[in-house]
Amino acid sequence: MVYITPTALHVFGLTVHWYGAIIALGMALAVGLAALRARRMGLPRDTVLDLALAGIPAAIVGARLYYVAFSWSAYAGDPLRVFRIWEGGMAIYGGIIGGVLAGWIYSRRKKLPFLKLADLAAPSIALGQAIGRWGNFINQEAYGAAVRRAWQQRFPVGVFIQADGAWHYATFFYESAWCFLIVAALLAADGKKLFRRDGDGFLAYVFLYALERALVEGLRTDSLYLGPLRVSQLLSLVALLASAALMLARARDKKWPAAALACCTAMAPPALSGRLAWALVPAALALACAAAGLVQNARTTERSR
Repeated sequence: MVYITPTALHVFGLTVHWYGAIIALGMALAVGLAALRARRMGLPRDTVLDLALAGIPAAIVGARLYYVAFSWSAYAGDPLRVFRIWEGGMAIYGGIIGGVLAGWIYSRRKKLPFLKLADLAAPSIALGQAIGRWGNFINQEAYGAAVRRAWQQRFPVGVFIQADGAWHYATFFYESAWCFLIVAALLAADGKKLFRRDGDGFLAYVFLYALERALVEGLRTDSLYLGPLRVSQLLSLVALLASAALMLARARDKKWPAAALACCTAMAPPALSGRLAWALVPAALALACAAAGLVQNARTTERSR
């Protein structure tokens, strides 16, 4: 497995780290994607730029604060380390919370529909996540437990970690690949007009990302904990159940969303207890039911017009 040094280059005495460069690339492409979609969604011309100026700093601060809050013992001896974000230590959920909060404030000030802005941002958030996860690869972090079987000791199943000279589950890659699939799924569903109401696209993003994170987080060795529970896994399951419940509340045909909610509920206990293999079946069924519900809801809405 190729090892890349964290330092990209030195410019005028400043050190540019790959981690920061990759995060910046993800943000730039995310903003570009949003700009391509904003006009078609009927939003004002400067919406994307304004959202980026408000949302990106809020996301960075939120991601760092979330991580530091649940791992304060690592920073208590040297509080200035809190500001060294190029060393890693940013939590995606904190970034999402910070960015969404900034978007909500922006929507209130500009008198724009928040749910439409959330739909605009959803595939861009997923794209930024998909690219940003490769910063974890450079920093040799966000990997899973050690793997012992020979067929697992190769990329993309595993990743070689220099620190202990062993192969581990490449959980950063699992999430990156899934987020690219989320981008493709959201754009395809939007193109086929499966999202009939403001907020449907963002709700689909939350459901899809939380579904994956609830499982993959259980493989990681560097999770943040709240007591015996992994914080991100617990938050993922809460977000998953909440998004499934909202799908049920918003659907015309309740059958498929109700089945998706039931499957999400069934996967929670084995996921939290670390029995991920047992959680895979209800997770797959939840995904299938949510997709069927989305299609059915679009057809029902079309017939009612």
